[in-house]
Amino acid sequence: QHRDAERYVVMSTRGKTIAFGVLTAITAAVCVRLGFWQLDRLQQRRTQNAIVSSRGAQPPLSLAGLQGQDTSVTHWRRVAVQGVAEYSRELVHATRSQNGSPGVYLLTPVRPLDGSWGDTAIIVLRGYLYAADGRTVDFDKAREADTLQLETLLTEFPPPKLGQARMQSSPRAMRLLDRDTIAAMMGRPVAPFILLAIGDTVMTDITRPTRVPAPTVSDGPHLSYALQWFGFATVFVVGFAFFTFGGGAKRRR
Repeated sequence: QHRDAERYVVMSTRGKTIAFGVLTAITAAVCVRLGFWQLDRLQQRRTQNAIVSSRGAQPPLSLAGLQGQDTSVTHWRRVAVQGVAEYSRELVHATRSQNGSPGVYLLTPVRPLDGSWGDTAIIVLRGYLYAADGRTVDFDKAREADTLQLETLLTEFPPPKLGQARMQSSPRAMRLLDRDTIAAMMGRPVAPFILLAIGDTVMTDITRPTRVPAPTVSDGPHLSYALQWFGFATVFVVGFAFFTFGGGAKRRR
């Protein structure tokens, strides 16, 4: 009976060790997979950074030169804007923030001086404007010159999302940037891109627009996240080894 009890204890301990080992292997494998996923995202980001840097270094395009261009090719190209701002049809992208403050992005339709786009509105994201409720601003105080001369970056409209793009509580505010909705609100065609105005991103007057920072070219947190996941995998494996051959063995003795 004593030997049977010892055999039962040994088998039970071995079974628990095997189960613990399987669980450790699965957990470590998941952590390693997540680590390689972060490295893959890092590579994708570096590829995107190279595209952004390369296109940003090219000479600015004119508004006329954008006609017929594929936005996937012109994305992040600099564009020189000279046009008449139609402030009466201005909209806001609601619930934005900058430096932790609530506000909106001003979406201003512009007519090129050369008439190259006809009745089609060119949407210029003029900048960030403080709004305590994230949607209500004084459009008149936020005006700049009637004729705008700006350096901008061309950005694409984001992919369509589910939900109401227009805010029902505010007639000139949008929850989502949707080209068709903007065209319907403005009553005219809209070009297939948004131009991000470049300039001073320091707020000096809450009633005046502050330029939105251009995207930063950096590796982001992906490498540190990858190292963390690989570290977690190492901790699980080392912990299992210690439990099996170190602490666990001492307890069995």
